[in-house]
This record gives sequence, structure tokens and C-alpha cells, in this order.
Amino acid sequence: MEPEIRIRGYHTDLYQHVNNARYLEFLEEGRWQLLEDHMKLEEFMNKGFRFFVVNINISYKSPVRVNDVIIVKSGLGKIGNKSAVIKQQIINTKTGDRCVDADITFVIADATGKPLKLEGELKETLQKIPLLEG
Repeated sequence: MEPEIRIRGYHTDLYQHVNNARYLEFLEEGRWQLLEDHMKLEEFMNKGFRFFVVNINISYKSPVRVNDVIIVKSGLGKIGNKSAVIKQQIINTKTGDRCVDADITFVIADATGKPLKLEGELKETLQKIPLLEG
């Protein structure tokens, strides 16, 4: 499921478009939805695993304004040895414009915060997340 968000006045800044920091919240909502849709998240966390974002690369392409409706598309980009990437896009449903592209690099850590190698069960779990093309 792709989260759909109606833009309200409190999402915007002095220039009457969504403030750059708000996009990070929209992207986080998309990631939570992605994980909830494709993982047994509570079970995963009960095993002591934690997701930590370690890098965000975001490109702002087109402004979003009050009363626009956006969807947040999210999917797996790639899996490395100790980190993986979730690719995300924010699309304006009124115009069809892609407003944001983002690559979110994360690690999975144990309960002490130590990043783990993405192998075995961890890698299999991540591979259940669909890819986002484009």
C-alpha cells in the first residue's frame, strides 16, 4: 500500500510550498508502511533487531502545495554486506509529477546498537521487500 497524504497548511513554509524537512516525515511514513506490508515487523523487533537510517540522499524535483495529494512509493534498492537501500519517490497525484527521489541507506542493528551483517535470516527477510524501479 502506498500512503496517500493531503497537504495541509502546516506542511508548508513562507513560500507556500512543502518545506524540505517535511518531506523527510512523508518518506518515513512510506518506509513504515513498506515494512508493515512486507515484514512481520513486531516479531522482527521482538528478536532485538533495529533499523537505523545512516544516510539520506534526496532530490527535490517539483514543489508541492496546499491541497495537493501525494503518494509515497517505496521499495528495496539494494542489499549490501552491512547496509541496504530503500528507494522512494513522492508523486503529486494532481499533476502526476515526481516531486522527490530519495535513497535511504540503513543498517540493521542488534539490541546494543551494533550493526549486523545482512546475511541468512536478515537477508531473506529484506529480500521479501519488493524492488522500486525507476
